[in-house]
Amino acid sequence: MRKNHLQRPFTRALLVTGSVVLLAGCDNGGLARTFGLTRDAPDEFLVTTRALLSLPPDYNLRPPRPGAPRPQETSAPRQAQEVLVPQSALNTPAPATSPGQSALLAQTGPDAPPNIRTQVDRDTRVDNADRGFVDRLLYWRKSDPNSAVVNPAAEAERVKANAALGAPPTTGTTPIFQDKQRGWFSSLFSWM
Repeated sequence: MRKNHLQRPFTRALLVTGSVVLLAGCDNGGLARTFGLTRDAPDEFLVTTRALLSLPPDYNLRPPRPGAPRPQETSAPRQAQEVLVPQSALNTPAPATSPGQSALLAQTGPDAPPNIRTQVDRDTRVDNADRGFVDRLLYWRKSDPNSAVVNPAAEAERVKANAALGAPPTTGTTPIFQDKQRGWFSSLFSWM
């Protein structure tokens, strides 16, 4: 009988402890929050400022006139100018050139002629017009006139002849080695 009596309080304590542990395991923080053991801070991402319910009137704003152009709409040339030159969008005057900038511009030489674009376009069209598709395909390497090899013996003779005649050394044409014309088959394997 004595043994049965000792087991009863022990069993009761074990049951109470087990039930407290099981109840604590089921709690998701609500019990601690109920007893004030945790603090509930507001979520800083959910805290926002609220807009006013009504905006005060703007007394400087005038009602639009029928048929008048809208001030926020600008023409296409004006929009392009604002994109290319942001200072014009802000209506700020262009800064004056400094003395150093003026001196640098004076050293660059005269202004380009007004039709420089057409001249450049015409020159590139003439340069590229003489080669057809087949020529570009067969002779894909361009011959570089600046990479010609000077014939040293003939050049020495030319310079001596100019010196004997009293002419400057630059008189006459410089003799170069002439490359023999290669076909497309030989130029195809020239890299080997």
